[in-house]
Amino acid sequence: MRTWPADEYTRITLELDSELKAEHFTLEGPHRLVVDIDGLTMTQALNDLVSKVRPDDPYIAAVRVAQNRSNVVRLVFDLKQPIAPQVFTLKPVGDYQYRLVLDLYPKVAQDPIVALLNKQDQLDDDPLAKILEDIANNPTTPGEALPPAPSVPGQIAAPKPLPTPETRPVPRPGRRRTLTIALDPGHGGEDPGAIGGGGTREKDIVLQIARRLKGRIDATPGMRAYLTRDNDFFVPLHVRVQKARRVKADLFISIHADAWIKPSARGSSVFALSERGASSTTARMLANKENAADLIGGVNLGSQDKQIAKVLLDLSTTAQINDSLKVGSALLDEIKNVNRLHKPRVEQAGFAVLKAPDIPSILVETAFISNPGEERLLRDPNHQEKLASAMMTGIRRYFDDNPPLASVG
Repeated sequence: MRTWPADEYTRITLELDSELKAEHFTLEGPHRLVVDIDGLTMTQALNDLVSKVRPDDPYIAAVRVAQNRSNVVRLVFDLKQPIAPQVFTLKPVGDYQYRLVLDLYPKVAQDPIVALLNKQDQLDDDPLAKILEDIANNPTTPGEALPPAPSVPGQIAAPKPLPTPETRPVPRPGRRRTLTIALDPGHGGEDPGAIGGGGTREKDIVLQIARRLKGRIDATPGMRAYLTRDNDFFVPLHVRVQKARRVKADLFISIHADAWIKPSARGSSVFALSERGASSTTARMLANKENAADLIGGVNLGSQDKQIAKVLLDLSTTAQINDSLKVGSALLDEIKNVNRLHKPRVEQAGFAVLKAPDIPSILVETAFISNPGEERLLRDPNHQEKLASAMMTGIRRYFDDNPPLASVG
């Protein structure tokens, strides 16, 4: 039994050696979720579920387990807020046996744009952030940009002379709108992604790198980052795309760590979407592996409008792919200074997570977690910082060469 608490939803997974039936209903006053599982008798493992509920779980206050009647075990979840539960089963796949999945979603989900703006307000309240933004928007001489960040940690750049009336720039009537970068740490929750020989899990490494990159983006005036997952929980592929579109992202970057059957494979790669088939056999195989994440992570197909999901994932445009190749080339050109490249060009394949029709989208395979040397690098915080820095430079290069047309007054 496993629990995956997160702000977006909490998942409880019961892994079994046979497929079982479950019925559920909710109660109010107080709010509770009741789940009856047919074909079970009380075991120590079921009793242990009580201790697996964390105090900081946003949805579950406590859980009670008992033998309700012959061959039926009842789980009662005392809830912290009203929920819209989804209960479904998954057939064996990969290393998993049968799974009974309980997804506890809030009845009223927070809009991702509101969450993003709330975090932006917190950043705006930071005096240092305000000073940095003021410096960036009001350079000392016309055309002068924000000085580069010091290369040595802790080093403070020399102060600039104050502008005189003759050199003070004339305020412009408008400013550029804030650019939103959607960062997508791959896998999560039930889906660990690739696992290195030393036990390193892809889902953990890519979340750490994404958080480091988010910090750099948020510290850059005129930019903000949005994480499709900010903790260890599973997000279906099409939901990752939907999230990026709902926050009106200007760029989507999915971050992964590759694996191969031979530990000698190494190097970083960048991928874009393809409408005409994969650019190589390796790209096709990798796309198939990444697209299978929904099977591992566990998607409740019964809750999805399959036609809408199919339309969303089938939409793609030549313009989106062209822009994706541009940003992919910019990042690849910077990443090669941090790690050797597996292929010297941006590859293409039918990655489901890259099929946002209106957002340039790329998938970055930071390294081969199946390579012992690169697995050690991926676990190194200094190397993670170098990767985040390289990707940040690539992002800035792309937007410098392809500035967004819209601005705000």
